[in-house]
Amino acid sequence: MTNPNNVSLNINHELEFIDGHGLDVPTYRVLSEQGSVLEGAKEPEIDKQTALKIYDTMRFIRALDERMQAAQRQGRVSFYMQCLGEEAAVTASAAALDDNDMIMAQYREQAALRYRGFTLEQFMNQMFSNEQDLGKGRQMPIHYGSRELNYMTISSPLGTQIPQATGYAYGQKLKHVNKDSGELDSTIDNVTICYFGEGAASEGDFHAGLNMAAVHKAPVLFFARNNGYAISTPADEQFAGDGIASRGVGYGIKAIRVDGADALAVYAATKKAREIATETGEPVLIESLAYRLGAHSTSDDPSGYRSKDEEAGFRENCPVARFRNWLLSKGWLDEQEDEQVKEKVREQILEALKAAEKVAKPPLEDLISDVYDTPIPSLEKQYNELKAHIKKYPDAYPTTAGRLK
Repeated sequence: MTNPNNVSLNINHELEFIDGHGLDVPTYRVLSEQGSVLEGAKEPEIDKQTALKIYDTMRFIRALDERMQAAQRQGRVSFYMQCLGEEAAVTASAAALDDNDMIMAQYREQAALRYRGFTLEQFMNQMFSNEQDLGKGRQMPIHYGSRELNYMTISSPLGTQIPQATGYAYGQKLKHVNKDSGELDSTIDNVTICYFGEGAASEGDFHAGLNMAAVHKAPVLFFARNNGYAISTPADEQFAGDGIASRGVGYGIKAIRVDGADALAVYAATKKAREIATETGEPVLIESLAYRLGAHSTSDDPSGYRSKDEEAGFRENCPVARFRNWLLSKGWLDEQEDEQVKEKVREQILEALKAAEKVAKPPLEDLISDVYDTPIPSLEKQYNELKAHIKKYPDAYPTTAGRLK
């Protein structure tokens, strides 16, 4: 019997509906909140060098977030978004990837970029939009990108990276597909990971991206950061189902829910998800549960929609301290040395900030210089009109007016 509907033909004579919460998705965890391995849990295979690099990255991002939040309040940068509370989710997942895997981030994944090797100076140059910024000052702060590190430039519109990740991953797969049989000739070399929040999972792009990945079997890891709030909207006002992982099952995608404050659990889950994607060429959905300890951005005041008591309760479950305790128990981290490094990192960040804010802004022509190989007439016309406008009102554009050619 043919099955054009593509459904399971399990005939039933009883009138019954499946409950909306009929699927009970478990949460994978390895470490306790104190950093000890839970009874019955198994540590993933991870070497000392990788573990220390994860911790070093989380420690750096925590210090960077602290300094740049203050810099925004001082008026030195216009905007910032912290990774506070989600350092383990982002860093450990990035650590489980190959350096040639593509990362498509939302805007709170600076830890993944740092793990790949983005320098302190590169972070600062981007946030100050100076002439050394890889993006030539065209993006607002924290909208990073690096071709060298396979980190797609961040886009402000919410969720647009989700279907893009599917398309990019499908292209990665096609290099390993036999043109005659349509089957994989070999294990896929690289995959794409796509980060987004549970708020972005309410966008239409989420559903289009997941369905496309499921139908065309693209090797993309969808990493949903369920941090409890989409700006000021709590999760229970965003969806009625069992989180985001359950949606993967609905689309025919393998899914897992993981404690996002547990670096070991995130590392193991992402490592396995990547293995599935490379061997089968199919997508995997990972839902990370980690509370957003800070504001949504420097433009947000969380006291208007959640209590200090709620924040305090989750603050005790610090992902950085949790992983640090595990490292100490392994004898892989020296406590005194760690404190000294923390202070040194803070000093380096402050020095880099002071240096970057003194670097000149990009020349005005950088706005159009490489949009096309040669600027098209309409861009030239707009550029000349802008230049004339700035020359007419130089006092309104003191930085740019002084650099016009």
